[in-house]
Amino acid sequence: MAEQGKGTSYISGKESRRITRFNRRVTRKLEKQRADASKDPKLYTTKMEDPENIVEFDNVCTYFFSDVGVVKAVDGVNFQVPRHSTVGIVGESGCGKSVTSLSLMQLLQRPSGQTVGGEIRFNKGDGSAYNIVNTPNSIMEKIRGNQISMIFQEPMTALNPVFRIGEQIDEVIELHNPDMTEEKVKARSLEMLDMVGIANKEGVYNMYPHELSGGMRQRICIAIALACSPSLIIADEPTTALDVTIQAQILDLLQNLKDRLQSSIMLITHDLGVVAGMADYVVVMYAGRVVEKGTAEEIFHHPAHPYTIGLMKSKPVVGQKVDKLYNIPGSVPNPVAMPDYCYFRDRCEMQCARCSGKYPPEIRISGTHVVSCWRYMEEGKVLGYPKSVDVSTL
Repeated sequence: MAEQGKGTSYISGKESRRITRFNRRVTRKLEKQRADASKDPKLYTTKMEDPENIVEFDNVCTYFFSDVGVVKAVDGVNFQVPRHSTVGIVGESGCGKSVTSLSLMQLLQRPSGQTVGGEIRFNKGDGSAYNIVNTPNSIMEKIRGNQISMIFQEPMTALNPVFRIGEQIDEVIELHNPDMTEEKVKARSLEMLDMVGIANKEGVYNMYPHELSGGMRQRICIAIALACSPSLIIADEPTTALDVTIQAQILDLLQNLKDRLQSSIMLITHDLGVVAGMADYVVVMYAGRVVEKGTAEEIFHHPAHPYTIGLMKSKPVVGQKVDKLYNIPGSVPNPVAMPDYCYFRDRCEMQCARCSGKYPPEIRISGTHVVSCWRYMEEGKVLGYPKSVDVSTL
């Protein structure tokens, strides 16, 4: 039995101690660098590449230093969120969608979770930007919930069960507007409840979360997220656990509020139908990397990457009868020991000769359409390769 256990997942006691010592050393160093950055604003301020973007992810690497090794949850991610637009991020569970958004909010479980490389540039509105990777906690507390807000994944557990709804909305407004009187804070909270379509706003203001349905709780989460009129809204699976009619209402509400507040939305979802109906741009992630990005029309009508094509084939079509739905064969590679070639190669049904080489670069195949696939090497413009961080050098 001992011999059978010594497979690829087996770690000896000596190796486990080495990994623990390494993790402790690296995370302490990264935490110290973050603390030192607070002493000089130049270390966490930068400029936007395009002032028309609200946020830019530039070769972002977010790793988790676990007991079995370094998990590269997000590894060289590049994409932008333009002003007043909706960007949908799609991909299977574990591909790095939520970790990307948590990296932007600095809500990773530290010290084990660390953004170890790249830049996340958040537009301050005056041409300059915060590099969120290095931004100290004191500044992030002013940004988080105020300029960047997040609608979390599970409405049934996102609210605090021991506080009334009104207190939870008031808290966000008071934190970012300390000069507001109690009367003005309450009036703003009631205004937000009315804005998200709650008819009995006075009654709901005094209720506890357990007295509300799932759809009502999700509206409360949206009211909390939008209370300070943020310039960027992160919606992480905003329709999870809701029935179809409520889903449609929530999505319509989000779209209307985005237009009303002149905000941008980063929409994270598994549901391709939701993305097709809401997103202006789509980012497809696989195994911690962006494999394709473009406008919603390009991704849905002209998918280029074999993974995106597989996703499109696997969704049911109204009026089309099939014996069983298509599923992509194989499984995702081990995140602790990622291969040095294309991560999708072992599952791909469209392999070419170049696929046996290194990981493919980002290739622009139209003005807004970018794909990481060797099949387009001859017909597109190479933009660059995603850059991993060698953790041994940290």
